[in-house]
Amino acid sequence: MRTIISFAALFLSVILLQLSSGGVGPLDAISGFTLNFTTEQIGLLGSSHFIGFFIGCWWAPRLMGNVGHSRAFAVCTALGAMGLIGHTLTDNPYLWAALRIASGTCVAGCYTVIEAWLNAKVTNETRGRAMGTYRFVDMGASLGAQLIIAVLPPASYVSYNLLAILCCAALLPLTLTRASQPITPDAPRLRPKLAWRSSPLAVAGAIVAALSSASFRMVGPVYGQEVGLGVDQIAFFLASFVLGGALAQYPLGWLADKYDRRWVLIWLSAAAVFSCGVTMAASGTGTVGVMLAAGFFGLTTFPIFSLSSAHANDFATTEERVELSAALMFWYALGAIAAPYVSSTLIQQFGPSALFAFVATGHLALIGFGLARMRSRPTPDERTNYVYAPRTSFTIGRLLKRSREE
Repeated sequence: MRTIISFAALFLSVILLQLSSGGVGPLDAISGFTLNFTTEQIGLLGSSHFIGFFIGCWWAPRLMGNVGHSRAFAVCTALGAMGLIGHTLTDNPYLWAALRIASGTCVAGCYTVIEAWLNAKVTNETRGRAMGTYRFVDMGASLGAQLIIAVLPPASYVSYNLLAILCCAALLPLTLTRASQPITPDAPRLRPKLAWRSSPLAVAGAIVAALSSASFRMVGPVYGQEVGLGVDQIAFFLASFVLGGALAQYPLGWLADKYDRRWVLIWLSAAAVFSCGVTMAASGTGTVGVMLAAGFFGLTTFPIFSLSSAHANDFATTEERVELSAALMFWYALGAIAAPYVSSTLIQQFGPSALFAFVATGHLALIGFGLARMRSRPTPDERTNYVYAPRTSFTIGRLLKRSREE
């Protein structure tokens, strides 16, 4: 019963954290538009979030080792709440960018604690159900976070304080649980070269996945404003992307386990290029067409990271899997830091369609690199299982390790 209660507390914290942190990105973009920020400045806010995310991924395991799970979670949540409330004190875009670093650190730090706690509590009997529930809760809360901005007025004191309240509320389930804190694990070593040595194609896939996801989620609201969507419609536009990505996981997992993963990745990138063209063409077809195009875009781009991760793990040993996961997250974070700023600059120079032209270019490069890598070595006879790999923390590899090998 204590285990069940502990899981329930963790999952409730995930929901509240996602609603808060997942809502601030689109809210910042729409608020920046309202406050006459330039498109480039709005992109800077998204890039700043991922700078904080990278800092949190690296720092949180060490903080957890020094002060324990609950206190580390409290520290990271406090940073997130301060970053949100600070938005109401100024309308300077560069100060907002600094505040977004705090919120990004909060996200990565809190997920590090949650995943380390979850990994310590699961057993062989509960792992499958716990991981399935965790994936459902994470995806469902992410979907809700996109929809929440439909009811939050942009550039509003109330909106940012409501998100700050949700962030603080995430403290309650985890800090009030009576279940004992687990032993703090050692922080995984960060070895970016390990990912490149295991699979250069997986590294390229992780970077391209960041170009797609970070650009859309952080700058997508600007695209929506430019093509005439209202705030509530932008919420459904972003949610369609997340929903499409969620629906793609199982069929893509089946294909990745049945066929050569490099071919699956290449054809998926080709579909992503096509979906970019469909999304650009759909801008003049009305609201329904734009929503369907966003769902198709999520369907073809969201699974790229999980597929790349599965391919890299095919060439890694059991002992390397945790550090390999952290290395792939490192490359994803680098791409995610650059993508929002670059895509917003392109939109400012060439118009809203430049967002999807930028993403399509990344996928074309991935196709070319994948075809070149096909000649370098054969696919291993024994492969790991495809699993959905959330881009949450450097410690996620511990949770996924056994699922890949069973």
